[in-house]
Amino acid sequence: MSTIAAIPYPTIDPVLVSIGPFEVRWYGLAYVAGFVVAALIMRSINRRWGVGLTDDDLVLAVLYAVIGLMVGARLGYVIAYGSGDYAEDPLAIFRIWDGGMSFHGGFIGLVLAGVLFARRVRVPFLRVADMAAVGATLGLFFGRMANFINGELWGRVTDVPWAMVFPGAGPLPRHPSQLYEAVLEGLVLFGVLWWLSRRRQPDGLITGAFIGLYGVFRFVVEFFREPDAQLGYVLGPFTMGQILSAPLVLVGAWLVWRALRAGRPEG
Repeated sequence: MSTIAAIPYPTIDPVLVSIGPFEVRWYGLAYVAGFVVAALIMRSINRRWGVGLTDDDLVLAVLYAVIGLMVGARLGYVIAYGSGDYAEDPLAIFRIWDGGMSFHGGFIGLVLAGVLFARRVRVPFLRVADMAAVGATLGLFFGRMANFINGELWGRVTDVPWAMVFPGAGPLPRHPSQLYEAVLEGLVLFGVLWWLSRRRQPDGLITGAFIGLYGVFRFVVEFFREPDAQLGYVLGPFTMGQILSAPLVLVGAWLVWRALRAGRPEG
C-alpha cells in the first residue's frame, strides 16, 4: 500500500479569526450556521404547513435546541466514548473546545428539548420534530465539514484513489470518512426530507425517515471510519457508533409505519 495520499489533505487552520485571546473556530461556526439554517427552514415549513408558530416561537425553539444539543452531545460523549480521564479531572467535562461531542447524546438532548418546547407552544411534539428534522440535516453537514477541517474523526487505512493522509493519523492514506458522512447524513438526507416536506405528512413520518436513514448511513460509514482509539471495536467487528445507530433504524422504521397507518392529514 502506498504511503502517499492520492489527494493532498487541504490543511485549513481550524481557527478562522483570532483577535488576542479571542478565537472564532470553524467548529463553533458550524454549530451557529446549523442553528440559523435550521431556524430558517423551520420558518419556511411552518408557513407551508400552516402550523401557526410565530417568529418569537421559532427563536425560543432555537434556544431550547441549543441547550438540549450542547448538554446532550457533551454528556453523551463523556458517557459513551469518554475515558477514565474524566473521573480524574471532572472539570474536563466542561471543556467542549477540546472536542468530544456525540450525535446520539445530542439527539437525546434535542428530543427532551423538543418535548418541552412543544408543550410550551401547544403543538404536537412529532409535528415540531418533523419540522426540525429537515434543517437538522444541514447542521450535520456543517458539523462533519468542521470535523474534516479539524483533521479529526478520520477514516481507516485504504488505497482508494481519493484517500488522504491526515495530520496526526500516521503516514498511511485513509478514507476521508468525514466527507462521506457530510454527504450522506447531510446533503442526501436533506434532499430526501425536503422533498417529503413539500406537503404536510402524517406526524412522525419525516422524523422517522430522519432517524432511520441516519442510522443506516452512520452504520455503513462506520465500516470506513477509524474506531475511537479509547474504545476500539466494542462487539466483534462493530464500533460504538454502530451499536448506538442500530436501534435508530428500528425506531425510525416504527415511526414511519405508525405515521403511514395514521394516514395523510387533511389540509
